[in-house]
Amino acid sequence: MSNDSNQTAEALFDKALSVAEKHLEAAIKEGGPLGPYVAVAMIEAAVNAAVDETSHEDVVDMLRDLASQIEQDADADDDE
Repeated sequence: MSNDSNQTAEALFDKALSVAEKHLEAAIKEGGPLGPYVAVAMIEAAVNAAVDETSHEDVVDMLRDLASQIEQDADADDDE
């Protein structure tokens, strides 16, 4: 993929993430004391929707990338 395509894909993903975060925040607020459960349930709902839109393999690859990012962030926090 060209650099322009990568930047476009990143920009689209950032916009999509912004929309998702806005709706997640509203759902957590609406859930009140269930907020933490709502956040986890949103992950499951999102994964199911993503599988419907793409494929199991694509979603697994994306989740592996996400898990790797989470681990890297945790390692960076531990180093501070």
